[in-house]
Amino acid sequence: MTRILVLNGPNLNLLGSREPEIYGKTTLAEIEGRLRQVAAELGVEVECVQSNHEGALLDALHAARGRFAGVLFNPGALTHTSLALYDGLAGVGLPAVEVHLSNPAAREEYRRHSWTARAAVGSVAGFGPRSYEWGLRALAAHLRDAGR
Repeated sequence: MTRILVLNGPNLNLLGSREPEIYGKTTLAEIEGRLRQVAAELGVEVECVQSNHEGALLDALHAARGRFAGVLFNPGALTHTSLALYDGLAGVGLPAVEVHLSNPAAREEYRRHSWTARAAVGSVAGFGPRSYEWGLRALAAHLRDAGR
């Protein structure tokens, strides 16, 4: 079965209570539960990892080689600052889709640039928890089309 790593960065463990006017009231556990349902529909398997530490996210990416076919990734604020995560994504050679609950392009100027998106096959942003679902659907289709 095709396996996809779902990787979540800093502060996403606070979803549901952190700035609900921006990020909504859905918790990360609820998002992950929905992703498992969608994965079952698509005939893929997901493994979810969240960390507030850049190094732990890199370790998870490195460990994904040979274990996963792709990565669904919300780097959180590290989107805008982390060349290390960009290098990690590019280095492991796995197709990745970047997702965001809010639309960074419609927010503060410093949020409008994504380093990590440069290493992704695509991005889904601004649709709340559905960004994850649609990102997973897009990644699964991309993997199917690529014969993975």
